[in-house]
Amino acid sequence: MSREKMIAIAGNPNVGKSTVFNSLTNMHQHTGNWPGKTVANAVGYCSTREYSYQLVDIPGTYSLMAHSAEEEVARDFICFGDAQAVVIVCDATCLERNLNLVIQTMEITDRVIVCINLMDEAEKKGIHVRLDVLSSELGVPVVGMIARDKKGLDELLKELDQMMHEIDGEVRAADVESLECKRNQSFQVIYPNVLEEAISILEPAVGETLGRLNSRWLALKLLDYDDTLGEQVKNYFGKDICSIPSVKECLDRARKKLTDAGLDQTYLEEEIVSSVMQTAEKISSKAVVCTKKRPDLKDRKIDQILTGRVLGYPIMAILLMGILWLTIVGANYPSQMLSKLFFQIQNQLTRFFQYMGAPPWLHGMLVLGIYRVLAWVISVMLPPMAIFFPLFTLLEDAGYLPRIAYNLDKPFKKCCACGKQALTMAMGFGCNAVGVTGCRIIDSPRERLIAILTNCFVPCNGRFPTLIAIITMFFIGTQSGGISSLLSAFILTLVILLGIGMTFLVSWALSKTVLKGVPSSFTLELPPYRRPQIGKVIVRSVFDRTLFVLGRAVMAAAPAGLIIWTAANIFIGNQSLLNHCATMLDPAAKLFGLDGVILIAFILGLPANEIVIPIIIMAYMSQGSIMELGNLSEMKLLFVNHGWTWVTAACTMLFSLMHWPCSTTLLTIKKETGSWRWTAAALMIPTVAGLLLCFGVAQTARIVMGG
Repeated sequence: MSREKMIAIAGNPNVGKSTVFNSLTNMHQHTGNWPGKTVANAVGYCSTREYSYQLVDIPGTYSLMAHSAEEEVARDFICFGDAQAVVIVCDATCLERNLNLVIQTMEITDRVIVCINLMDEAEKKGIHVRLDVLSSELGVPVVGMIARDKKGLDELLKELDQMMHEIDGEVRAADVESLECKRNQSFQVIYPNVLEEAISILEPAVGETLGRLNSRWLALKLLDYDDTLGEQVKNYFGKDICSIPSVKECLDRARKKLTDAGLDQTYLEEEIVSSVMQTAEKISSKAVVCTKKRPDLKDRKIDQILTGRVLGYPIMAILLMGILWLTIVGANYPSQMLSKLFFQIQNQLTRFFQYMGAPPWLHGMLVLGIYRVLAWVISVMLPPMAIFFPLFTLLEDAGYLPRIAYNLDKPFKKCCACGKQALTMAMGFGCNAVGVTGCRIIDSPRERLIAILTNCFVPCNGRFPTLIAIITMFFIGTQSGGISSLLSAFILTLVILLGIGMTFLVSWALSKTVLKGVPSSFTLELPPYRRPQIGKVIVRSVFDRTLFVLGRAVMAAAPAGLIIWTAANIFIGNQSLLNHCATMLDPAAKLFGLDGVILIAFILGLPANEIVIPIIIMAYMSQGSIMELGNLSEMKLLFVNHGWTWVTAACTMLFSLMHWPCSTTLLTIKKETGSWRWTAAALMIPTVAGLLLCFGVAQTARIVMGG
C-alpha cells in the first residue's frame, strides 16, 4: 500500500515550476509570468507504485530572505510546512541566478532534488549544463527536464522514491552507491571568518534546544534577525527561543563579536547575500559550459521594439484594439445562437408551467424574472469571455504581459503607485473582482489599496456589451461589416484608454492625499518569448477564468432577476414601481446627460452590468419582463423615441465606464481590505468621477448647442 509524503515544489518565477506541478498532478494550476501572482500554496496529488505524493506548489520567489510576501510564504512552508522533501525547479538558461534559491534552501534542509528545466532552450542558446558535476558540487540529486514535453518526469519521480526510501531507512543495496555519490559531501556556504565564528558560538546552544530545524541556519537567522521569522519560530516551537538562558547568553556574545568587527545589521545582510552569490557563481562556473561566444540576441531585439519609448505604447494600444475587434466580431454569432436557444427553452418552460396549472405570478417570478435575466447574462457574457480570455492568456503565455507591466511601471511610479498595478489592471479587463484579488501581489499595503480602489476604472467584460451596442448605434451605424466592426473596436479602445488615464489620475490623487507615500520598487523578470500552448491556453481560460467569472455573474444575476420582475409588476396608480422610481430620478439624471430610466437601470444592474441595457428596454416598452429586440436598428429607434441624442449616448458610455463596481466586486473588496469604509470608498470614487465627467460633457454640449 502506498504511503503519502508531502513534497514542496519551489523555484524562481518563469522557470516552469507550475508546468512541472501541473504535469505531475494533471491539474491546470497557473501562476503566470511574474513573481508573486499567487501568494497561496496550490496542492495536487500524484503517486508511484510505492508512494503517494501530496505536491505543494509554493509561490515563485528569487530568495528566502523574506523581503516580499511570496518570499515569506515560500520560506515559512519550507521551514515549518513539514514537507518530506523540496523539489527546486531551475532554468537551465540562467542557472547561476537560480542557484541562489537552491543554496538558501539547502541551508534549511538537505532533502532537496534540483530539477533543471528548459534544457531545450538552453541547448538552442549554446548552454550545456553538466548535471553530474552539479550533483557532485551540491551533494543532492539533479534531474534534467523539458517540462512542456513531459521529459524527465519519470526520472524525477524515481529520485523522489529513492529519497523517501532513504528517509524511511529502507535504502536498498543497489541504491547505496548512487546515494553515496550524490551525498559525498556536506554542503554549506562558507561565510567571512568573523561571521563563521559568531555562528560557531551560537549554533551549539540552538542545536541543544531546538533539534528539529537546521541549527546552523537558525543560528544565522538569529544573528540576521527577522521579526516575521522570529514570530513563526515562536509559533512552531511554542516558545520564544531568544528568551532561553543558554541561547540568550550565546546570542549576546555572538552579536558582540559581530559589533566589535563593525558588522551591523545592514552590513551583515550584505555579507550573507554576497557569500551566497559567490557560492552560486563558483558552482555555476564548474557545471555550465557555453559553446556560443555571443548570446542569442533575438529576444533583446524584440524587446527593443516592444518596450521601446517610441513603439512600446502604440503597439500596446494596437494589440488591445486587435483583441477587442476579434472579440466584437467573434462574439456576435454565438451570442445570437445562445439567445435563440435560451428563448426556445423559455417557451418549453412556459408550456410546462401552463400544463402544471401554476399561477401567473409564479411563472413570472421564475421564468420571466430569474430565468430570463440569467439567459440574457449568459448569452451576452459567455461568448465575449470565451474569446477575450484565451486571447489575453495567449499574450501572457507568449511572455508579452510582463512587457506591458514593464512599459507601465514608469507612469505608475510617477503616480507614486506600484508598477505591479499594471498587472492587476490587466486582470480587471476580464473581471474587476479578479483584478481586486490579484492586488495581493503588491507588497505595500498603501499601494495595494490604491490598486484596489482604482481597479474599476478599467471596464470589465460585463460592460463591453453596453459600450459596444451604444458605439454601434450612435457613432458607427448599425450596418454590419468589417469597417464598422473595426471602427467600433477603435472607439472602444479610446474609451478604455480614457479609463486607464483616469486610473493614473486617481492613483496620483490618492497618493498625494489620503494615501501618501513613496513608491516601492519590485523585481520584474522579462521571461523569454515562448510559443504559446494553444490547447492548454483554451482549456485553462475556459475552466479557470471564463466559467469562474460566469458563475459569479450568474449567482448575482438570479436574485437581480427576481427584484427587477417584482419592481416592474408592482403598480402605483398606472405606473409600475420601476417606472415610478425612474420618474423620480429623472430631474437629477438630466443634469448628467442621462434620464431616470438609464439611472435606475444602472442601480438595478448592481449585481451584473450585463443587464443594464435589458432593463432600459423593459422600462421604455413598459413591459413586465426583460425584452429582446430583433436588432440594433430597432433598439436605436426605441431609444431615440424616448429622447436619446448623441449626448445621451456619450454620457451613458462614460457612466458605464465609470460608476460603482458590481456587487461581486464590492464583496471582494470588503474581503480583501477587511473594511466597509474602504469598500464604500471604492464605490464612491469611480461613481463621483463618472458623474463629474458626464456633467461636464452634458453642460458643455448644451452651451455649444445653445440649449
